[in-house]
Amino acid sequence: MAGNNQFLVPEVHKHLDDLKYEIAAELGLSVHQGSEDYWGHITSHDAGRVGGTITKRLVAFAEQSLAGGTGQF
Repeated sequence: MAGNNQFLVPEVHKHLDDLKYEIAAELGLSVHQGSEDYWGHITSHDAGRVGGTITKRLVAFAEQSLAGGTGQF
């Protein structure tokens, strides 16, 4: 991550990366694991859809966790 931002749990980076590619595949975007952070051929709109979907899933996971349920991505 750039700047002073750090993950509270460093291991989460791989899980978030996996989630990013999983969602991209669900949306039919032509990116593949290993392309790292180069998504230059993806429109800003589509990249935003991936980020928005990640956020929705993380919020749902947190809500389930706070409600005492088992959170699943």
